[in-house]
Amino acid sequence: MDFLDIIQRLVSVGLDSKNAVCVWDWKRGKMLSMAPGHTDRIFDISWDLYQPNKLVSCGVKHIKFWSLCGNALTPKRGVFGKTGDLQTILCLACARDELTYSGALNGDIYVWKGINLIRTIQGAHTAGIFSMNACEEGFATGGRDGCIRLWDLTFKPITVIDLRETDQGYKGLSVRSVCWRGDHILVGTQDSEIFEIVVHERNKPFLIMQGHCEGELWALAVHPTKPLAVTGSDDRSVRIWSLIDHALIARCNMEEPIRCAAVNVDGIHLALGMKDGSFTVLRVRDMTEVVHIKDRKEAIHELKYSPDGTYLAVGCNDSSVDIYGVAQRYKKFGECVGSLSFITHLDWSSDSRYLQTNDGNGKRLFYRMPGGKEVTNKEEIKGVHWASWTCVSGLEVNGIWPKYSDINDINSVDGNYIGQVLVTADDYGIIKLFRYPCLRKGAKFKKYIGHSAHVTNIRWSHDYQWVISIGGADHSVFQWKFIPERKLKDALHIAPQESLADSNSDESDSDLSDVPELDSEIEQETQLTYRRQVYKEDLPQLKEQYKERQKGGTSKRRERAPGNSLRLHFVHGYRGYDCRSNLFYTQIGEIVYHVAAVGVIYNRQQNTQRFYLGHDDDILCLALHPLKDYVATGQVGRDPSIHIWDTETVKPLSVLKGCHQYGVCAVDFSADGKRLASVGIDDSHTIVLWDWKKGEKLSVARGSKDKIFVVKMNPYVPDKLITAGIKHVKFWRRAGGGLIGRKGYVGTLGKNDTMMCAVYGWTEEMAFSGTSTGDVCIWRDVFLVKTVKAHDGPVFSMHALEKGFVTGGKDGVVALWDDSFERCLKTYAIKRAALAPGSKGLLLEDNPSIRAISLGHGHILVGTKNGEILEVDKSGPITLLVQGHMEGEVWGLATHPYLPICATVSDDKTLRIWDLSPSHCMLAVRKLKKGGRCCCFSPDGKALAVGLNDGSFLMANADTLEDLVSFHHRKDIISDIRFSPGSGKYLAVASHDSFIDIYNVMSSKRVGICKGATSYITHVDWDIRGKLLQVNTGAKEQLFFEAPRGKKQTIPSVEVEKICWASWTSVLGLCCEGIWPVIGEVTDITASCLTSDKMVLATGDDLGFVKLFRYPAKGKFGKFKRYVAHSTHVTNVRWTYDDSMLVTLGGADMSLMVWTNEMEGYREKRPCDSEESDTDSEEDGGYDSDVTRENEISYTIRALSTNIRPMFGVKPHLQQKEPSVDERPPVSRAPPRPEKLQTNNVGKKKRPIEDLVLELVFGYRGRDCRNNVHYLNDGDDIIYHTASIGILHNVATGTQSFYQEHNDDILCLTVNQHPKFINVVATGQVATAPSIHIWDAMNKQTLSILRCYHSKGVCSVSFSATGKLLLSVGLDPEHTITIWRWQEGAKIASRAGHNRRIFVAEFRPDSDSQFVSVGVKHVKFWTLAGRALLSKKGLVSTLEDARMQTMLAVAFGANNLTFTGTISGDVCVWKDHILCRTVARAHNGPVFAMFTTLRDGLIVTGGKERPSREGGAVKLWDQELRRCRAFRLDTGQATDCVRSVCRGKGKILVGTRSAEIIEVGEKNAACNILVNGHVDGPIWGLVTHPSRDFFLSAAEDGTVRLWDIADKKMLNKVNLGHAARTVCYSPEGDMVAIGMKNGEFIILLVSSLKIWGKKRDRRCSIHDIRFSPDSRFLAVGSSENSVDFYDLTLGPTLNRISYCRDIPSFVIQMDFSADSRYLQVSTGCYKRHVYEVPSGKPVLDQATMDRITWATWTSILGDEVLGIWSRHAEKANVNCACVSHSGISLVTGDDFGMVKLFDFPCPEKFAKHKRFLGHSPHVTNIRFTSGDRHVVSAGGDDCSLFVWKCVHMPH
Repeated sequence: MDFLDIIQRLVSVGLDSKNAVCVWDWKRGKMLSMAPGHTDRIFDISWDLYQPNKLVSCGVKHIKFWSLCGNALTPKRGVFGKTGDLQTILCLACARDELTYSGALNGDIYVWKGINLIRTIQGAHTAGIFSMNACEEGFATGGRDGCIRLWDLTFKPITVIDLRETDQGYKGLSVRSVCWRGDHILVGTQDSEIFEIVVHERNKPFLIMQGHCEGELWALAVHPTKPLAVTGSDDRSVRIWSLIDHALIARCNMEEPIRCAAVNVDGIHLALGMKDGSFTVLRVRDMTEVVHIKDRKEAIHELKYSPDGTYLAVGCNDSSVDIYGVAQRYKKFGECVGSLSFITHLDWSSDSRYLQTNDGNGKRLFYRMPGGKEVTNKEEIKGVHWASWTCVSGLEVNGIWPKYSDINDINSVDGNYIGQVLVTADDYGIIKLFRYPCLRKGAKFKKYIGHSAHVTNIRWSHDYQWVISIGGADHSVFQWKFIPERKLKDALHIAPQESLADSNSDESDSDLSDVPELDSEIEQETQLTYRRQVYKEDLPQLKEQYKERQKGGTSKRRERAPGNSLRLHFVHGYRGYDCRSNLFYTQIGEIVYHVAAVGVIYNRQQNTQRFYLGHDDDILCLALHPLKDYVATGQVGRDPSIHIWDTETVKPLSVLKGCHQYGVCAVDFSADGKRLASVGIDDSHTIVLWDWKKGEKLSVARGSKDKIFVVKMNPYVPDKLITAGIKHVKFWRRAGGGLIGRKGYVGTLGKNDTMMCAVYGWTEEMAFSGTSTGDVCIWRDVFLVKTVKAHDGPVFSMHALEKGFVTGGKDGVVALWDDSFERCLKTYAIKRAALAPGSKGLLLEDNPSIRAISLGHGHILVGTKNGEILEVDKSGPITLLVQGHMEGEVWGLATHPYLPICATVSDDKTLRIWDLSPSHCMLAVRKLKKGGRCCCFSPDGKALAVGLNDGSFLMANADTLEDLVSFHHRKDIISDIRFSPGSGKYLAVASHDSFIDIYNVMSSKRVGICKGATSYITHVDWDIRGKLLQVNTGAKEQLFFEAPRGKKQTIPSVEVEKICWASWTSVLGLCCEGIWPVIGEVTDITASCLTSDKMVLATGDDLGFVKLFRYPAKGKFGKFKRYVAHSTHVTNVRWTYDDSMLVTLGGADMSLMVWTNEMEGYREKRPCDSEESDTDSEEDGGYDSDVTRENEISYTIRALSTNIRPMFGVKPHLQQKEPSVDERPPVSRAPPRPEKLQTNNVGKKKRPIEDLVLELVFGYRGRDCRNNVHYLNDGDDIIYHTASIGILHNVATGTQSFYQEHNDDILCLTVNQHPKFINVVATGQVATAPSIHIWDAMNKQTLSILRCYHSKGVCSVSFSATGKLLLSVGLDPEHTITIWRWQEGAKIASRAGHNRRIFVAEFRPDSDSQFVSVGVKHVKFWTLAGRALLSKKGLVSTLEDARMQTMLAVAFGANNLTFTGTISGDVCVWKDHILCRTVARAHNGPVFAMFTTLRDGLIVTGGKERPSREGGAVKLWDQELRRCRAFRLDTGQATDCVRSVCRGKGKILVGTRSAEIIEVGEKNAACNILVNGHVDGPIWGLVTHPSRDFFLSAAEDGTVRLWDIADKKMLNKVNLGHAARTVCYSPEGDMVAIGMKNGEFIILLVSSLKIWGKKRDRRCSIHDIRFSPDSRFLAVGSSENSVDFYDLTLGPTLNRISYCRDIPSFVIQMDFSADSRYLQVSTGCYKRHVYEVPSGKPVLDQATMDRITWATWTSILGDEVLGIWSRHAEKANVNCACVSHSGISLVTGDDFGMVKLFDFPCPEKFAKHKRFLGHSPHVTNIRFTSGDRHVVSAGGDDCSLFVWKCVHMPH
């Protein structure tokens, strides 16, 4: 690890398989960057303090130099070169001027400059250098040779200190760590010593610390009378330590590893048990040997002297215990052989007559001493008193084992009889303190940590003051002070060490007998789990799965969504039954609280409510911001979110996610309002501290295993907080990214009670908590100071005031207290009698349990468990503001036939009548003997029928709710009850035991029973005549019965529609097939209700959605509008009598919601809150070939690239070489060999080429990217990209400069528009883990690199308005959208964008939080809230006949207008997220590009069009897209397809699909083509002019183009009409031959471009074509395994004169010999052949072949070029090669997109080379220009031509 001093950064290296390197902002506990370190161990890492953002790491056989940029750590390996051997580097230090010094395994010091090794200092040490430390004076190094060397700042030696020669030294001393400051040096050794050396007394090192060395440490014994401890270890040393001076006082080395030790009672003898089965006895005084006895072969693991000092018992691993007599010079007296396993522990009885043993099987045995006879009679042992207790099994220590476990992980125990305590040591490094004896399993304990792994032994000191523990693997001896209980309180005040309070155990929960019974309400609450089968966030995935299954399903057009919409109007209910302190006054006196999934802002003057509807499941907690009217609410969910929202605008300010599971149960703001604490309901009740505005998680910690009810932040110290809950209160302090918690210390004052609420007092130390027994606990720091009795039953709520406190409890009393809880000043009882006269609603019972209290505006606000919110005036009267049902599900709902009232009945055993008109109150309530599930008004509204859960039902007077009549005929729940229409003569009563009883209301008799249902009845409806019943059952049957007798009828489904039903609440049948969602299997539709005009069907389902459908909803998956407000099941929905309102019931959330129905015409006034149907429209989103191609393109990742040509056979570097016949002796008289290659004497001396520099690129990626051409510097330069390079092109001169840091194709590019970030460009690339680079366009400096998680690639990037944020979109299946703070490399937010391809996402030009994404059949409007991304789908249903099309581009206007370009050529105009108009046929084809000009708001669009007089592919529009001006592009194409537009000063810059970049003048509409390129690749054909700086390229796009390097432009292009494969100049440069893909070839005259001749003798593609050097022959090689020869002297008839026989595979390249007599051919099976010209005979004689001089060399095969094949060529090939005209350099192009430079010839395998990146995968061809001035390479996938300048070696 290494800190960077100046900034708060720390680097760490992991021991994981990748040896990951992480960089942290340690103060904030945040990881900044992470990268795999190396394939092998890393030993040291260091910041370079002299260069910002640079690090160096070293390890096994490597050293790496890292740079940190953005969030990316990029390594470069150190180059050892010829200066030093490649070897393991153990340590390093950085110095000025990019120098790094490192210590190697062989004792040399390697000195690096940059990444190169420049010199070595040999023999600095004689063995490995383990440590190097830099200080102001220089460097100190320490090594395995035991020496410390000091060096000055330039690494010249100052001095050597050899520790082995000093008086503390010993042989084998090895230095592991060294630190030099001033004249002191600290040294750490391998054997656990720390020395301090003062330089002027260097031979007297001072020993600071020492311990045992290598090997496990097991032996521990304490002296019986002195404060001494003895330890012995596998390092063979025995050591005696003083417990007073904490120092080693004696040390002795033995022959064998020591495993156990014991000291005799008189303290004279010390016995040591050895690993080899022997034991040795020493005199303690001088460590001299008394005896050494070896009776056993296995290790001695335990030995003990008897209390009277006469015997020594020795326990061995071979299951026996031997007894020796001390006075008899340790003669053996007996042995105990009862055990079947190794002996682990021994204890003697106090009278020395018995011995008890434990063995590895956990058996406890007893023996009589000294003979060793086993005692089997338990009675004999009963009264024995044991002298010591170190056994782990036995009744007295049962409690040390957990309740339900039989594991064997406690290594050692020691009992303290006097203090009645017991210590244990276990395998997990934990020391526990228990009471002794502890008889019941799972006893309580305190635990202490410090050891790393196994604690092997633990003992009390002789006077029980100390505990000594030893660690096996950590070789350490720990000494603990024991503080008896009586002293604990004083001690705590002396030394409030964290560990003391903290070590109160967490785990022990067993004997809770001492804790009072839990209050019934709290008991109920702790049992709530809030777990869901299906969470709303699972829906998108589920939908996808079901969609897959139903692929071949319905093709019927789905029913449109209804025109009506709902708006939430009023909610009855408040969540008090399981939440506390969730009710507050805002500053303007509104009341804020929550119920179901709704945050409610209630205005008590106007009796109206406003709603926050951002949550989608139960809200469990709510907190109010201390300074502003902001509210934080936390909800249930798989990844539950916390929303912080503004009560005035009801908009979210921030959404926090990703840290909790299942739900958030408590939140609290800090006093300054900047931070928020939250607690989750996962098993460890995680606590998270947030910076909520940024959405950043500051710290996180596991809260407690038990439920936490409340979290409170300290108002004075923002880093402190408390949590309280079941049996605990904890005090937390923030530490970087974590929190450190300490349990409240109760002492003798009380018990660990369950805490329900907590507040801080008037100083930062004081805190108060309310318990479940009615006390208030007063805390100072972490100590309980006193308790005050406050309520009968739990104290549920507390509130701190300026001068006191207010509390509320289960007893229904509100109490006001003074500021120290000394006096209770006043109490208010919540009683009906105290209700103010005008109060609306009714109080259900006196003294309801109080769950929330808040003060403000002269009142006390009280929330009760029964769902009421009351306002208590300071003088006493109470007003009821809000009420709802109490705990228990609510199912029964009925609306009145002609009044705006409704009735509900619930499992809380109440029947209630509610007023739906503006008074919104409960009109009447009555208690029932049982809960009920259904109710119904009679048609005249006078009677109300109620079905109860015990199978009875009653009819009550609708006004007074008094009983009229009741029946009890059934045993199970009555699930639906219905009066027949009209006079209400009959009553149908449906029950869960599958019957419907029909009663005559007048005569009060049962007149019929409907039988035949196979499951419980869910819904019943009458027809209009009162004669027919429609019934739904739980088995999804739809049945019909005739009334009144109940005869079952079968009615065909077609007829059901025709019947006129009095009501429709059925969820089955053809008419409502469409209401079942795609995921019908996971969710049930529980209720439906049809409006009286039979137009709209409302439904409620298990997921809490209320939906509106058009009726009848035929066909599957009808479209709908859906509303989220209820949390889980919506149990019932009913329209009011006039359809003006919809009333819905939420089962478990106990709320009654009233929605207003907004008719179709009404909706213009305000958009509703609905979401559109969630399944994508099946209608086609439109088609266009270019869009489809872009959508379906799969990007090749360069590293995974494969062969572009399907070759077969054995690669050259793997072929076996036949020995050549002509191996000449070293001195030979034969004539010298001819040159391999005819050289055109380039200068007189041949100068090899040492480097290639990219000078020009012809190409632009327009075919599948867009918005990627931009102006810079006021239009002087343009920036764009092709392949993997960013290109800055000067418009005036045509010169180019390049950004070449990407390692694979760039897919998107954007320019930062903010003046602060001038010329800042962002580019995103293809890759498995792609990166985004942000760079300066002028100097090409990388400003930041963002490694991202978009797998496959980044397809869109956009800067925000301030320029500080960057938005990126991935090509991964979720099309993830990520927002970055790019300068720091920090990812702010990330979320799945859409399941279909997203083409573009752009920030609004005026915003840092709003952006829009468009793609295949979708447009989404996004908001960044904190770290969360919230999206809204574009709503199209507002316009008639509008449908969602594939959207391709986006632009912006003022007042939140957004424009999106579509595939059909229309442009959609959106206001917020609602479609408000379309600009029809803005273009004739897809609108691919749009650009918003920031300075004047004008918008440019670009599309795909055929050029015509009025239209053009580019148009300039006004700010609102109403008027436009079209521009034609004079490209000569049949259709212009624009992919990118950008507007500068008076100019428009256009990038096209056909790889041109064109500048259009706005005034004169003149076109100037700036950049040309091939449209489609690969570019196979490439040839350079014999004498001039021209070259030709031929490509799949059917063109041959002529390029001029000097003028940097395309001179000419010929359209051939067919794909061209190869091209060649004649030797004089006057003719050009072109080979085509269809087998034809053409010869053109260069001067006139006329065709001189053409011929087609082959059907397959021509791969290479060549003129012979004497211009006589033309050789044509094709994929038909043939080479044809034509004689050009015979004129343009081009008759074939011969061809080459027996070519085994297709032809790749051909070269003529200099005398035109031979032709070499490389083929697709990795073989090179030579043929005679023109006969076509093969040349087989190797000697002949070796003498040929070739005119050119382009072959990739042959011994001369064996070295060009790389080791990694399994998947990918070398495609092309070319030898320079000088004949000494060779360039190649391969499938990885690399251009490589070799020396020629290169016959050795894997020859050395330089490589040059830039092309996409596949370089298809490569050539030197004349005079070897340039190399031209042609790209396969990138359709680009690169011109590299050759840099020659100096003379």
